[in-house]
Amino acid sequence: TSFSTPKKKKRDDGMREHVTGCARSEGYYKIDKKDKLKYLNNSRAFAEEPPADTQVRNPLLSAGRSEQRRLLSSFTGSCDSDLLKFNQLKFRKKKLKFCKSHIHDWGLFAMEPIAADEMVIEYVGQNIRQVIADMREKRYEDEGIGSSYMFRVDHDTIIDATKCGNFARFINHSCNPNCYAKVITVESQKKIVIYSKQHINVNEEITYDYKFPIEDVKIPCLCGSENCRGTLN
Repeated sequence: TSFSTPKKKKRDDGMREHVTGCARSEGYYKIDKKDKLKYLNNSRAFAEEPPADTQVRNPLLSAGRSEQRRLLSSFTGSCDSDLLKFNQLKFRKKKLKFCKSHIHDWGLFAMEPIAADEMVIEYVGQNIRQVIADMREKRYEDEGIGSSYMFRVDHDTIIDATKCGNFARFINHSCNPNCYAKVITVESQKKIVIYSKQHINVNEEITYDYKFPIEDVKIPCLCGSENCRGTLN
């Protein structure tokens, strides 16, 4: 018995229209080269031109923007420019490097030009009390750690970056520094941030005044500036 097969129709776009609704149910058949080229060209065009909202709906970008909007909204309410600058520093950190310094041991250097009154880096470490700081200082001396990486925030809090910190602990002292340290409050937490005092060029060393309290046992200063006080304390 022979059954008359219905004539295959073509759609308006030139592609073959399947009567059964599924190409696999109609068996094997050849496709003209012209139709095949049309299909390939359409698929390539679709691959090269993704939907316009693909990048907008990227979850990583959306999460970053929402986090930035959240911080900006919380900072703007206080009308404090320091908080806005800290937000910018968090999302776009300054390019810095540490290497050997002519002042003392290691130092921190700028890898890009830094304008005046800009946040350079946050002094990161462990927040400890004065009692713990005294115990650790003695222990560090017994371990042979000569350099001190403790930074006082206020009367009760000290940031210890000796074994848990970032590049900021490599900043050397200078009696004529190009930066200064400032305590700011972010989300009810005090932080120490290093600001640029003047324009800083590429490969210029980052320095600030340690402002150690005056003591009988003096620590010699090796900054080499014209107005060097001779000692850190």
